[in-house]
Amino acid sequence: MPKGNLKHYLHLHFLVFIAGFTAILGELITIGSFALVWFRMLIAAVLMLLYIKITKKQLRINKRLALQLAIAGAIIAAHWITFFEAINQSNVSITLAMFSSGAFFASFIEPIFFKRSVLWYEILFGVIVIFGVSLITQGELKYINGIVLGLSSALFSTLFAVINGKLILKHKASVISFYEFVSGVFFITIGILFFYDGFTKEFFSLSNSDWIYIFILASICTAYAFIAAVEIMKYISPFTVILSYNLEPVYGILLALYFFPEKEQMSTQFYYGAIVIICAVILDAIFKNRRKNKIAKTNLSG
Repeated sequence: MPKGNLKHYLHLHFLVFIAGFTAILGELITIGSFALVWFRMLIAAVLMLLYIKITKKQLRINKRLALQLAIAGAIIAAHWITFFEAINQSNVSITLAMFSSGAFFASFIEPIFFKRSVLWYEILFGVIVIFGVSLITQGELKYINGIVLGLSSALFSTLFAVINGKLILKHKASVISFYEFVSGVFFITIGILFFYDGFTKEFFSLSNSDWIYIFILASICTAYAFIAAVEIMKYISPFTVILSYNLEPVYGILLALYFFPEKEQMSTQFYYGAIVIICAVILDAIFKNRRKNKIAKTNLSG
């Protein structure tokens, strides 16, 4: 492998490691999920704006795109809120195992957005994912709230990925991410004002460790990761990037076992279920890539 390629592959796996580490930060931060995501998206939006100004990108967008980004921003905010709340209600391992089920939701969401038929292997791997989830649920019934929230997070994540995947083909990733973050802050602000105590003094009275962890989450795990993930696709195929990101739960669960060994020790049934889900997700990605290559060859020969 050429030296340049090795550098990009190492960078990719560093990004996957960062994605897995996000869950660890969620466990370490002591504030509620609504406040956590509000701070995360606000700080990330400011950092993204600085990046846009430094790189002199055009910020102006039309009303139609603004509406689409507002919807995407609300969805990514919902994904992060349910993700961190799932950690609060259960633990990192349960949340990441449920998050892996995103490929199952994608099997039904993608055909709707891209107006194509559901593929036979998508149904097969979907059934396998359901089997893996049922194994985990039976073995860890005490974490049922976390399981439901984790599945909800996976659904929101898939919706966001499909919508964002279409938008990113026509617009700069940093620009659309900035507006999505701003939109997320707006919707969470409404939620905090109407359903919580509002922006009291206590809301901003965070411990030093919480401020540090939130800044790491917003800067490295959000602003930097968003920009770098798009940039890396210039050197590595999208399939390899997607397949590598499917290892996020593996990295995250291993990190959780290292940082929180007592809280993260799960039943044997949990690990069987997690392995089943992750294998199904990886096989689904491999089948999709083969189908894509086959279609490309057919088009070329035609």
